[in-house]
Amino acid sequence: MADLNIPLAERLRPKKLDDYIGQDEIVGTEGPIRLAIKAGSLPSMILWGPPGVGKTTLAQILADELERPMYSLSAINSGVKEVRSVIEQASRKDLLSQDKPILFIDEIHRFSKSQQDSLLGAVEKGTVTLIGATTENPSFEVIPALLSRSQVYVLEAFGVTELQNLLERALEEDDWLKGLKLDLKETKALFQLSGGDGRRMLNTLELVAQTAQSEGKPITDEYVGRVVKTKMARYDKTGEQHFDIISAFIKSIRGSDPNASVYWLARMIEGGEDPLFIARRLVILASEDVGLANPTALVIANNCYQAVHAIGYPECRIPLSQATIYLATSAKSNSAYKAIGAAQKLVRETGDLSVPLSIRNAPTKLMKELGYGDNYKYAHDFQGNFADHEFLPEEVAGKTIYTPAKNQREDVIRTFLQGRWKDKYGY
Repeated sequence: MADLNIPLAERLRPKKLDDYIGQDEIVGTEGPIRLAIKAGSLPSMILWGPPGVGKTTLAQILADELERPMYSLSAINSGVKEVRSVIEQASRKDLLSQDKPILFIDEIHRFSKSQQDSLLGAVEKGTVTLIGATTENPSFEVIPALLSRSQVYVLEAFGVTELQNLLERALEEDDWLKGLKLDLKETKALFQLSGGDGRRMLNTLELVAQTAQSEGKPITDEYVGRVVKTKMARYDKTGEQHFDIISAFIKSIRGSDPNASVYWLARMIEGGEDPLFIARRLVILASEDVGLANPTALVIANNCYQAVHAIGYPECRIPLSQATIYLATSAKSNSAYKAIGAAQKLVRETGDLSVPLSIRNAPTKLMKELGYGDNYKYAHDFQGNFADHEFLPEEVAGKTIYTPAKNQREDVIRTFLQGRWKDKYGY
């Protein structure tokens, strides 16, 4: 009989890789992790993905499949002292066994630089195999020295197929659910509310199943929506509405609504969200959505990030509010965002085109003799510090990549470009 004190998601946690749902790119038949298991050699790794996609589960399965001891730490409540203690235990275990211990660190992005530094020696010497789990981009949150010694694997949010498989497994394998004989008529709402988070879907299913049993109701999309609306937590920084709330926050700023923007900011603050997570999103938005309409926005957002990093809660809510209102009430432009997207698309389509000879560097005599730098027009030698010259490769010469948006600041940019380039930047 199922122990109802244990959440459904925990009761259904798979024990074998063959039972693991999703992430075929890395654990499928030819996936790098499955191949590593077959070879009996596991690299240190960082598992990067949203909540509820199986990062912790995968770490435990890897330890079980390779029959290695696993030590677990959570970055929320572990410091350098705890890290060193675990590494010391692992070192003693390593001396007594051929099986290199696995050190699993959940939310490794929350570790400070000094905490991450304390891992380096053990990882470098091979004392432990590190598996770190993070919901944040490890390029920004994990120190380069540790990142260079680890493989980064990206785990994707679940799609409908994975969620359907997970739902069917729950209904077929969980004793408690089987005993309820639920009348499950519709599943769309369960999938939508999950946001691709398997744990969240199972939590929702468990809650709805309990209520449906007591009320004797069939489970429909409307019923799921009603139960969730009245009974589920308003905000959970680890997954429940994490991505919905940050999406509402960003869209409110993009839509120039300071009231809604500060409201969603307050929801995150009251829910205990990491303030640096919020500040990073403001920096991104300052370039993506405000951009060249108000270049100072990026300065404000970056200063906000530095202030939040320096002072933390509770006072950092004030610079967060200031930056949020500033961005919400600023003119908007996504021209820089669109320009880099167009440029990357062009590069992917055209490949590595040669740099025109006229703008190549010519540090050696041979390069000069081969024509490097010939006919280059040094802008400062011409009136207005401008010379009409083609800087793109011949194959894409004249290609329009950046188009100024229609706002006061970029109207000035448009006039500047047209005054120099005439028809080339005619728009």
